[in-house]
Amino acid sequence: MVVGGTEAAIDTSEEAAALARVRAGDASAYAVLVTLHAPIAKRLAVLSGAGSDADDVVQEAFVKAYQALPRFHEGAGFRPWLLRIVVNETRNLQRGRSRRALRELRVAAERAVTHAVPDPADAAVSRDRLDGLIDAVEGLPDDLRDVVTCRYLLELSEAETAGTLDIPAGTVKSRLHRALGSLRQVMADA
Repeated sequence: MVVGGTEAAIDTSEEAAALARVRAGDASAYAVLVTLHAPIAKRLAVLSGAGSDADDVVQEAFVKAYQALPRFHEGAGFRPWLLRIVVNETRNLQRGRSRRALRELRVAAERAVTHAVPDPADAAVSRDRLDGLIDAVEGLPDDLRDVVTCRYLLELSEAETAGTLDIPAGTVKSRLHRALGSLRQVMADA
């Protein structure tokens, strides 16, 4: 699966400088952090099921992160910490509404996956396989789908995925192993 729209590498020195300025009382420096992390935070919110409420989830996550900055551990990665808040906010949103977010996950995943298939017959087969893969990902239990979303749709590292989902790195690996095994089996049966 080729994933498009990759996020640019984060300039950790710019991030650290902005964090230091915010902690020193310069609230306007928080805009730097928002600018650096809003695109991936929104993608995670959409892919985690927030759908059309993704902007609200991201905004709430940034507000909560700002309020919690005194508890943020100096030297820790801000992005995984923020993305964990986005995941939690998305879960909070989902508790209060139906599972219509799965349809929105399909749309977001289809946009994230790019194809370069010139032949119409190949395009039709590729589209069928993509639809099958998306159905298979949607059919995974939430814990496995979250790991697949972070690692392959958002292209986060294992460490960032672990930080985002607030689980150990070994759990990321084991869940990925189980999820990929399940996806392989479903795709082989299709």
